[in-house]
Amino acid sequence: MKRIAVFPGSFDPITLGHRSIVLRALPMFDVIYVAVGVNMEKRTTFSLENRIKWAKDVFANYPNVEVVSYDGLTADFCKKVGAGFIIRGLRSGSDFEYENMICHANKRLHPELETVFLLTESELVGVSSSVVRDIYKNGGDTSKFVPKEVVLGIEN
Repeated sequence: MKRIAVFPGSFDPITLGHRSIVLRALPMFDVIYVAVGVNMEKRTTFSLENRIKWAKDVFANYPNVEVVSYDGLTADFCKKVGAGFIIRGLRSGSDFEYENMICHANKRLHPELETVFLLTESELVGVSSSVVRDIYKNGGDTSKFVPKEVVLGIEN
């Protein structure tokens, strides 16, 4: 039986931290879906098309990583693609508190789902999409925070 995992997020934009989590999780799973969430209640800075393109470019050389978009509940998407695992990265204790709550909700929705937490590498703890967006919106250099495939400022 294949070990299928989902790494969900808005990836607005995808960061070096996201890339690190996926690459470190690859040896554990046969397939990882990088699942770009569509949440009508959340305003994103970058279009869905750009977020998907960037993720596909970042993982282009990894055939067992599939980039897809989804809407609705992550747990339902996992069931739809046959995933038994959700991958989440943790930067801090507050991340754990939030992710732990979501993990238990997913488990109640689909008891077969397991959440795998990976700690962020120490040099990437300060990297988040919201930090990147703030730097971007204020004209700063985001290149130290995003993979080389993500070139912000030419997407609009």
